[in-house]
Amino acid sequence: MTTPTAKAKSAVRIDAWLWAIRAYKTRSAATAACRAGHVRLNGRPAKAAQTVVPGDSIRVRQSGFERILEVRELIVKRVGADVAARCYTDHTPERPKELVPMVPLRDRGTGRPTKKDRREMERLRSALHPSAHPGE
Repeated sequence: MTTPTAKAKSAVRIDAWLWAIRAYKTRSAATAACRAGHVRLNGRPAKAAQTVVPGDSIRVRQSGFERILEVRELIVKRVGADVAARCYTDHTPERPKELVPMVPLRDRGTGRPTKKDRREMERLRSALHPSAHPGE
């Protein structure tokens, strides 16, 4: 099976390439991201019609974090994820794990906490955040 790569072409539009490698669900979403300034080509803000060539570095901001992609192969048609993954190298660093503080939870509908429950919750809060309760 042949892949729909752009071997005859020397460059492909950045919005079409981002859509083809499955960075965005739709081509119009990729175009909108370029217009909004969420896509950078070789360190500069990219317009949707700018062309990419193998070796270019693309930074795409999605969901609050930035993906760093290097173009390895030009592609114009949307293909399966495994074929699309061969068209770029992902240099994105790993996301740091989010620290979620433990908060005492009560079952819904159990009513008002008893004095004993309240003291246990206060003890737990002070163990997690000792500086938050200086009077104790």
